Amino acid sequence: MLSALGFLRLMNSVSKLLWIDCVAGSSVGLLLILFHVWLSVLYALPVEFVLFQGSANLVYSFFSYALASRRRRPYVYIASLAIANMIWGALCVVWLFMYSESASIFGSAHLFLEAVFVGGLGVIEWRYRRVLVNAESVDLSVENDI
Repeated sequence: MLSALGFLRLMNSVSKLLWIDCVAGSSVGLLLILFHVWLSVLYALPVEFVLFQGSANLVYSFFSYALASRRRRPYVYIASLAIANMIWGALCVVWLFMYSESASIFGSAHLFLEAVFVGGLGVIEWRYRRVLVNAESVDLSVENDI
């Protein structure tokens, strides 16, 4: 059984999931968009596909930011984000097989790691969706760590 203190710690750590989602999505999205030509060559994937992936990462990072920065979050939005992440993870697996003959080891690794990370994040967000609705928004400033 979870104690009151354990529950508060869980809520605090779970609320960081949305920030992880936001930071990871925006970082990957920006890198893919900024270096799309170079990454397309390195990954041996079409430029349009790399740009699409970067754009999609940015879009869902904006959505996760909008949720992470709120004190209370609508259940349907949390559930939608979790489902979208799981679908994206599954799509990365599909693309991994679609491009298996043409993608380089780097392109395949990117798709595999994104499938595992984003899909796994979606599973965790789904598991804790009810907690995420009311979990406090976490201040990521340095003072909060002291």
